Order: sequence, then C-alpha cells, then structure tokens
Amino acid sequence: MPKRVAILGSTGSIGRQALEVFRAHPERLRVVGLSAGRNWELLAQQAAEFGPEVVSVDAEADAQRVRMRLGDRLEVHAGEAGLKAVALWPTADIVLVAVTGTAGLVPTVEAIQLGKDVALANKETLVVAGELVTELATGMGVQLLPVDSEHSAIWQCVAHRRTEVTGIILTASGGPFRRLSREEMEQVTPESALRHPTWKMGPKITVDSATLMNKGLEVIEARWLFDVDYDNIEVTVHPQSIIHGMARLRDGQVLACLGSTDMRLPIQYALSYPQRWEAALPPVDFHKLEKLTFEAPDLERFPSLDLAYQAGRAGGTMPCVLNAANEVAVAAFLQGRLVFTDIPRVVAGVMKQHKTKNRPGLAEILDVDRWAREAAAAVMERVG
Repeated sequence: MPKRVAILGSTGSIGRQALEVFRAHPERLRVVGLSAGRNWELLAQQAAEFGPEVVSVDAEADAQRVRMRLGDRLEVHAGEAGLKAVALWPTADIVLVAVTGTAGLVPTVEAIQLGKDVALANKETLVVAGELVTELATGMGVQLLPVDSEHSAIWQCVAHRRTEVTGIILTASGGPFRRLSREEMEQVTPESALRHPTWKMGPKITVDSATLMNKGLEVIEARWLFDVDYDNIEVTVHPQSIIHGMARLRDGQVLACLGSTDMRLPIQYALSYPQRWEAALPPVDFHKLEKLTFEAPDLERFPSLDLAYQAGRAGGTMPCVLNAANEVAVAAFLQGRLVFTDIPRVVAGVMKQHKTKNRPGLAEILDVDRWAREAAAAVMERVG
C-alpha cells in the first residue's frame, strides 16, 4: 500500500522537488493533500496531475479560482484554517512540511497531536519551538523525519549509534560571498545574494545561506533532532557541498554522508524511511572530484552564525526572537530597504532587547514571534 502524504508548500522549491519524487515512485507514494500560498494556478496543475483529496491556498479568492478550475473533484480551503485542514487530513500518514517561516509551526504541532509522522523541511519549527515539538513527538510516538540535506545526512550517520556519537559536524558551502571583505559585502545586492554556487533554493533560504544564518538555524535544529549539546555541534565550510554531514564517534573516528547536491535525495529518504529506494540521480563520481576542502567559518565577517549559537545557548524564547528578526531583515533586504550587512545588525539589536522566557508554550512562542517582528521593524528604522 502506498504511503499517503500531505504536502504543505507544494508550489515552493522543496514542494516541487518532492512531487518529482512522487512521479518517480507512483506505486509507493500517493498525494492526498496539497497546500500553496498565492500560486493557485500551479497548485491547480499539481492537483489535476496528482489527484489529492484536499487542497488549500492563502486567499479565498484564489480558492474560488481553484474550485472553478477543478470542479467538485476535491475539497478546497483557504488561509490558516486551510493549511491546517491539509495538515490534519484524516487519510494522510505523513505530513511533509515545506512551507517557510513560522507558518509551519501550528500545523506541525497539530499534526503531531493527531499522531501523524512529520517530514520536516521547515527548520523554523524546531528553531522557535524545538523543546516543545520534540517532547510532543516523543510523547505521541511520532517520527520527526529530517528533510534538510545536512540533517538527513547526520540522521543516516547516527542511526543505531546514538550512544556512540559524541558530536556532529554540519557542512556549509560558505555561500557566494565567502571570499569577500566586510567592505565588499556592504555592496552586495539582492540579485547577487540569490546566486547560490551549489544549491537551487527559495529566495529567503538562499539569502540565509549567504549570511550563514541558515547554518546557524541548522545548528539549533540539530540540537533538538539529535539531542547534542551546542558545544558538540561544529560547523565547517565545505565549498564543494559533497559531504553533507558528519558524526564524531567516541573513539575519535568520523562517519560522513556524501551525495549529490540534489534535494530530491533527502526528500525521498524521509518519505521512504526505513526503506531506501533507488533514485534516478547520478552517484558521486570520485574520479571527477578534484578536491574536498574545509575551513573554519569567519564569525567576524559572518556574525549571523555566532548570533545563532548565542540564541541557542540562551534557550527558551531567544531562538524564536532570532528567527523572527532575521525573517523581517531578510525581507527588507530583498526589497532593497536594507543593506546586506545590516541583516545581522538588526537581529543582534532585537536580541539585546529580549529577556529569555524558559519552557514557553505555543501561545507564548507566537506572542514572542509577533513582538520580535515589531521590534525588528523599529530597529531597522535606526539601522537604516
């Protein structure tokens, strides 16, 4: 019987690549739900191809357009209620959370509460509410299946070796600006920031990769996925992006997971687990690799990574503040209202204003998220 999957964010980069995996394994995977933001036309095309039972878009006007296009073949919802309707759809075995930002938090929590496994491509969920989500998943006996390439790699390295692992190593490409001086980075444009050297991703995560905030968010995510202390989570810059993650063992040896720079591989493994299916992707050709290099990240030129470690160690609501302020700053940069190097300045300014609250509940996390966004807007006025 095929696994039945609901996809939150089906028209985004991860969602589109996930559907390529479904095309490759039609006998093993079935789409039962799709949600999108404003790209209702692509959602309608996806629904016509894959035949889900329920879909959702952000705006009610777009939902009406989808209904007119598809007729009575499926249920169509809109807004936050629609997103939750897809996440909680009764026939879904797994929910693939591929929406960006904190929009994925509430549907993820409610899906877990219903006992559904979650394939998590939305790192913000564990960044802002890692303690709450992991404790809830453990209590419900639900699997959190990592989709990020780095966390998928580490997951494969530490499988059945949790007691042997003393630390993990996240690899970072370094983004397009790892050789620029601080002065040169002041002149970075949104267009240049969106040209990632190795990965094809959405605009927000691409900018986060350029600032190394993406790696900082992954550090916090890794802490909750693998129950490893921050002192034992390392980041190394690996421009070739062939090694996606590593695990240090008690005897000093290191296990590494290598693979192509293609997100379809970790998406497929999250959906196939505990099985491993064939993939129509070329394997790594070691004879064509000229070199594999590694270097320590420069925290002076890329302070976002250091801010993420600070927020993670502070715990409680501070990672939520980090994430919210960064989302606001990145959006402003992409709109031309902020320079590239001001992104971490805004985040640092908001973090300085916040007093950490420990073990927050969901409502408190959402309140802090709103406060941090308002505070970030105010800090941007001063920075600008």
